[in-house]
Amino acid sequence: MTAGIERLMAEKYVLITTYRKDGTPVATPVWAAPYHGELAVWTERKSGKVKRIRRDGMVRVQACDLRGRRTHGPEFTGRARLLDEAGTEHVRHAIARKYGVVGRVSMFFSRLRGPKDRVVGVAIRLAEA
Repeated sequence: MTAGIERLMAEKYVLITTYRKDGTPVATPVWAAPYHGELAVWTERKSGKVKRIRRDGMVRVQACDLRGRRTHGPEFTGRARLLDEAGTEHVRHAIARKYGVVGRVSMFFSRLRGPKDRVVGVAIRLAEA
């Protein structure tokens, strides 16, 4: 793993860009955590991001701020895949660990909002630059 990818995995927010059928990029700022050498995020199962990843797993990832403004560092390409229930649970724990109290509180309230399968983990294998 390159130093650039390690720095990206340590960022507080990352911008995940997925693509619509017509090729239009859609960027979304998310929390992310390392997951078995990949970058992992969690999201609503019915979100547009998940639909786009199911259709085409190609993504771009870059460090950003809370509002999704690209801040610094290189942009990486990668291949995203949806995780099963066990993988999603590992992602929840990884995010809770990385983001401390705020992460644990977010995961707690996420569980209160609906059934376990309402959210899904996404693992992104980043390409070496």
